[in-house]
Amino acid sequence: MALINPGVIDKLARLIGTPKCPGLNDVQTDDFAADPRLIPGEQRTDSKADPEAGGVARPGKRLPPDIKRVLWARSLRAFGDGYVAILLPLHLSRLGYDAFGVGVISTATLLGSALLTLAMGLVAYRIPRRRALLAAGFLMAATGLGFAGIEGFWPLLVIAFVGTLNPSGGDVSLFLPLEHTVIAHVVPDDERTAVFARYSFVGAFFGAVGALSVGSVDWLAPVVSPSIMVTALFGLYGGIGLLTCLLYGNLSPKAEAGTDSPPTPLGPSRGIVYRLAALFSVDAFGGGLVINALLALWLTERFGISVSTIGAIFFVTSLCSAVSQFAAVPLARRFGLVNTMVFTHLPSNLFLILTAFAPSIWIAFGLLILRGLLSQMDVPTRSSYVMAVVRPEERPAAASVTAVPRSLASAVAPLLSGWLLTVSPFGWPLVLAGTLKALYDLALLRQFSAIKPPEER
Repeated sequence: MALINPGVIDKLARLIGTPKCPGLNDVQTDDFAADPRLIPGEQRTDSKADPEAGGVARPGKRLPPDIKRVLWARSLRAFGDGYVAILLPLHLSRLGYDAFGVGVISTATLLGSALLTLAMGLVAYRIPRRRALLAAGFLMAATGLGFAGIEGFWPLLVIAFVGTLNPSGGDVSLFLPLEHTVIAHVVPDDERTAVFARYSFVGAFFGAVGALSVGSVDWLAPVVSPSIMVTALFGLYGGIGLLTCLLYGNLSPKAEAGTDSPPTPLGPSRGIVYRLAALFSVDAFGGGLVINALLALWLTERFGISVSTIGAIFFVTSLCSAVSQFAAVPLARRFGLVNTMVFTHLPSNLFLILTAFAPSIWIAFGLLILRGLLSQMDVPTRSSYVMAVVRPEERPAAASVTAVPRSLASAVAPLLSGWLLTVSPFGWPLVLAGTLKALYDLALLRQFSAIKPPEER
């Protein structure tokens, strides 16, 4: 497996939000009390940050140590998630489990992550974040070792439920809210969007690299049996968990700092947040029908392609998703956050529906590439919108209320998707997912096009 140059991650992270990529400086999610508000294209000069003390660096300067550690941890986890999402269904199929069994285990992983995230949200302010992240890293290590050495369905189901496996290919795990909280405490408001964009980009990029690396199962087949390779890759997943522990263990005290205003329950923004949470849940349920694990299974059964081919497909589509996030912020600045979310997401769902009818793998591949170029542009814009339309002290509650229902909705969907694939080889999950997600887009446009974030007023 090719090693990644350690300088790549820093170069990629430093590009976003610099004069070489100025568009990412313009979306602001400052709190409502900020005065004066930064206008598009203007840089703030009254920096309160000190990179060496945990603050964020100004555009063009190197990132602070805590942010680098979080980005490295995100990159490592994304690499592991990228190949596990493809490896998991193939591993379970080799053990003799059908599509429904794959769906059950996938549902268990997502449901367990949702419940664990909810539990952490209830006690997050009582537990040091560094300690919580260390515990999550050790749990990831135990999960990888468990799947490497156990083959029985029920033990695997239990490990999937309490562990950190991610069959969706995205980040729906316990790590996400914890890392988001660290970022929010370390960086000032005017830099938050740029740092979150870097965070999303490195996750998508290294997820693509991880998807490509799963081809090693085929490449090394002449000298190493597939079963040994699968065991080794799950063991590597556990090793990645230990590496993240090394990174989290070196977080500075700045990552534990509290906010000036303590978090409060939802107040004036309650109605908006609940409506957003309901709509996001519809989108998440649709996405859960086509998580990478089940999409890989459908491609294998529909077109009879190898694991290395699937890895290459997911590498290209994930890379397209990563690159597309560079365009999301300039589009949002020009057309608005809601319009960018809807009018990039809606065509991607139509491409997903058409993929179910593709007569050949090449046509399906082309449609998935087109989908990948558009489907993830709503991720940074969605996060920015939620943070912009609530009061600063409500943001932690808003993040939990919108995230946990999404996780629960996406957890239920793989069970239905696996059953549909068992009943019929046709891509019904793709059709249903695309339809639900398109309806979500239209409902979002209708209900929230008039609710503008501060920078659009």
